[in-house]
Amino acid sequence: QVQLVESGGGLVQAGGSLRLSCAASGRIFSINAMGWYRQAPGKQRELVATITSGGSTNYADSVKGRFTISRDNAKNTVYVQMNSLKPEDTAVYYCNARASTLVATTFIEKDYWGQGTQVTVSS
Repeated sequence: QVQLVESGGGLVQAGGSLRLSCAASGRIFSINAMGWYRQAPGKQRELVATITSGGSTNYADSVKGRFTISRDNAKNTVYVQMNSLKPEDTAVYYCNARASTLVATTFIEKDYWGQGTQVTVSS
């Protein structure tokens, strides 16, 4: 019902920058929060940053001051600008959206996930 497509991952040297994008499409009534999570090899998935429809943001301590999350509500798209990247930022980054869809006569809100995009930071 809702598809999330990420783009912008890749290989970058330490200190470099990348910008990830994630566009949501489908039978969307509304999107509440959108965000980015990441999972490094052998580790659990962790929060990177989230943003509400009103623009309130939340960041993991490890990325504060380096990453900036933003969204375009008209395009159902969320971005994360990642600066001063470190090797420990290497992970698969996943987009998340908490969206409502109309199923029959009922609005159903649930979390949706993208397929993930690899970010590799070399030292």
